[in-house]
Amino acid sequence: MTVQRPNISLVIPLLNEEESLKELHQWIVRVVNEASLSYEVIFVDDGSSDKSWDIINELSALDSQVYGIKFQRNYGKSAALQTAFQEVQGEVVITMDADLQDSPEEIPELYRMITEEGYDLVSGWKKKRHDPLSKTLPTKLYNWAARRITGIYLHDFNCGLKAYRRSVVKSIEVYGDMHRYMPALAKYAGFKKIGEKVVQHQARKYGYSKFGLNRFLNGPLDLITVAFMGKFGKKPMHFFGALGTFMFMVGFGFAIYLGIDKLFIHTRGVKLADRTEFYVALVSMLMGLQFFLTGFIAELISRSSSSRNNYLVEEKTGWK
Repeated sequence: MTVQRPNISLVIPLLNEEESLKELHQWIVRVVNEASLSYEVIFVDDGSSDKSWDIINELSALDSQVYGIKFQRNYGKSAALQTAFQEVQGEVVITMDADLQDSPEEIPELYRMITEEGYDLVSGWKKKRHDPLSKTLPTKLYNWAARRITGIYLHDFNCGLKAYRRSVVKSIEVYGDMHRYMPALAKYAGFKKIGEKVVQHQARKYGYSKFGLNRFLNGPLDLITVAFMGKFGKKPMHFFGALGTFMFMVGFGFAIYLGIDKLFIHTRGVKLADRTEFYVALVSMLMGLQFFLTGFIAELISRSSSSRNNYLVEEKTGWK
């Protein structure tokens, strides 16, 4: 029996955005109806302390295409996206923020780029931003680093407005704060056609930004993690084993040199324990062995680990 999928699944994570939700929903409905697109909207309440969940319930009662997921506590944007991705049914999945800074007017063109131009992922590019310098400066730095490490030349990795072919979100796993590097996750999952679109960025109308200083530290760490997991996540022994073997061979080479030198050249010279090369050889061989064992253990863990994305969902709405 063929399942009739909606054209678009809109995934909207949120935290304390009670003022904007009704306006955002009305805006989305107007745009998709004008474009004759079928849709579903999945709001994910990431532990809000205001009336956001009450409003989501109201919207779900008024619109049968509105669904809601409420976390028992705050887990972060990556957790919200991952949980919603498990539920989406649309041909094209579009993520956007709930603060009205992302414009729903971009939805039809993003949908067209996926369905007609064959993109796997289209990332929004906020060419003209309405954010403070404390937010734009680290974003520019992360984008610069991400382009060079991942080889994906996008202007704005961190834009919340993105469109995906459904198979993309069903193939990737998002955790920690890795939502910033979704294009890299898609690339490492085997999706090659990744593009971008200049999108309109609105000034914040209600509330305040949830940006925190921890992004200065977490951003680079997550980028390193994404790059490493993409290349070696399924074969950690290829990294740790190669590095360990190299270091062990360096140390072993020094040990052979010291042995030959002591036995055949400087037989009555300085004691081995007094030579710098002895400690270089010893440390290199020990570190090489440790790296090799780390790779072996990581290989065992990667082959037996279960999913890390288990979050406490307090309530759902809209699903029958």
